[in-house]
Amino acid sequence: MTQMRTHTCNELRLENAGQKVKIVGWLENVRVVSSALAFAVIRDFYGTTQVVAETDDMVRAFRAISKESTVSVTGTVRERDSKNPKLPTGDIEIVPETVQVLGRCQYNELPFEINRSRQADEAIRLKYRYLDLRNPEVKKNIILRCNVVAALRSAMIDHGFLEITTPILTASSPEGARDYLVPARKHPGKFYALPQAPQQFKQLLMTSGFDRYFQIAPCFRDEDARGDRSPGEFYQLDMEMAFAGQEDVFAVIEDVLPPVFAKYGIYDIASQPPFRRIRYNDALDTYGTDKPDLRIDLTLRDMTALAKSTDFAPFQEAAMVKLVPCTGAELTRKQIDKLCDDVAVQAGQKPYWVRMDDTGALVGGVAKFFAGHEDALKELGMAPGSLGLIAAGTADAARKTAGVALKMLGAAVPGHMDEKRYEFCWIVDFPMFEIGEESGQLEFCHNPFSMPNGGLEILEKAEKGEVDPLDIYAYQYDLVCNGVELSSGAVRNHDPEIMVKAFEMVGLGEADVKSKFPAMYNAFCYGAPPHAGIAPGVDRMVMLLAGEASIREIIPFPMNKNAQDVMMGAPSAVEQKQLDELHIAIVGTEE
Repeated sequence: MTQMRTHTCNELRLENAGQKVKIVGWLENVRVVSSALAFAVIRDFYGTTQVVAETDDMVRAFRAISKESTVSVTGTVRERDSKNPKLPTGDIEIVPETVQVLGRCQYNELPFEINRSRQADEAIRLKYRYLDLRNPEVKKNIILRCNVVAALRSAMIDHGFLEITTPILTASSPEGARDYLVPARKHPGKFYALPQAPQQFKQLLMTSGFDRYFQIAPCFRDEDARGDRSPGEFYQLDMEMAFAGQEDVFAVIEDVLPPVFAKYGIYDIASQPPFRRIRYNDALDTYGTDKPDLRIDLTLRDMTALAKSTDFAPFQEAAMVKLVPCTGAELTRKQIDKLCDDVAVQAGQKPYWVRMDDTGALVGGVAKFFAGHEDALKELGMAPGSLGLIAAGTADAARKTAGVALKMLGAAVPGHMDEKRYEFCWIVDFPMFEIGEESGQLEFCHNPFSMPNGGLEILEKAEKGEVDPLDIYAYQYDLVCNGVELSSGAVRNHDPEIMVKAFEMVGLGEADVKSKFPAMYNAFCYGAPPHAGIAPGVDRMVMLLAGEASIREIIPFPMNKNAQDVMMGAPSAVEQKQLDELHIAIVGTEE
């Protein structure tokens, strides 16, 4: 007997017929047939069991209990006359002797039907999340999350990594997103920050002499929500390795993730090592994004020179023109127009289009501007029966629009997307620097603490004007799966001299590095090992494995899109006494 019961609601089978048992759970439903016959369904964490009341007293007892009350039922198991092959317990039922209410549901009306909660408005689901989670379809995602985390933890330990927890209250640092600040009661006017990531701490662990670190790390960033990003907090498989480089990190991830994806995913096929590697600039030119979905076989083609030879003004004025050729695209004009409109919603501009009919003639869209250029278009991938979507504008705009068009075409046209698989790739060789859109000055492109490819020597050459800083690349990499960025990582810049020189390139000096990152800079001055790491997002991994479009579906108690916990009422006002203790005055609020 365990936890007030002899069996769970998913445990009883035909071999238990004749046994006296006790089950506990929630009263999911009662169907009264007559005054002397009623069928009740009891649900617990594990499943459901049917109970058949066959006396007036027992029928009245069940009718008096409101749905979703917790109950205890004692009775005898028997074989069902009308079996339900869809249920593990569908061959049996319980004839009750007693039913006891353990926790009464005080409401006759529920905010939604439990087994159909996913059809309810999301705001209501989040407000009553504890009811939403009773739905087995919702609960299974949380169970999946638990199993995936356990598998990741086991795999990392098997690879010799130590699980070490790092501080939650730390110092604010410029990591690219807004911090959540915590006022320090004993230090008026000063604040802790919740960590955006354990980045500095895990690098300090490497400097401290630990060889392999990991944790399922909570991270906090005051960012707006997206379909694949929860506001406020998220979790990542954070890892770092000393005396290691890019290939060492790749080897661990390529060994850890495919078995987890193949075992727990809705698809049982996952990329096997080595994962495909694509240079950052090549990814933009070939797929229009640094997060390509390699299940799609379409690629972008550069048609800038051809487009500029036409007399179509938007092409002549564009810095870049990209073509997405797609064979077998038997779409109607109405479908093409809708597809182009959908691309515009995501990309910010509408693509042009042209079709090559079965005879090889160009028809529709901007076809008239390419008259006589049929052979040139065929060399770019167009073929009889093809549809081509064309994006023009600045290089960034053309790539972005074409990239969105590629993804939508791949999903819309049969035969171009091998959907039921997990396709991984590494995006490598990120630019170290870029020209800032607002400042017009040289800035770090991504992570300022990545090791430049070429080390100190390449930075010194750039300083002398021998190398264009925009041609310097970093040992920085992203892990992408099915068009979703799972993680960023890098070989770290562990040498204080190289670090200072990199910051000098963007107009900052040694004093700035020391003031912004004092612990890490000073630690590196005591002899730091070369080290590298990565941190795949647990939430995004589970979202992919569950096949969910929204990350909120795999988080037990998620915030809404406005970073509110409507169930707990957070964020909330606090008492004046609490503000006084923290030396905080609220000077104005927006209604």
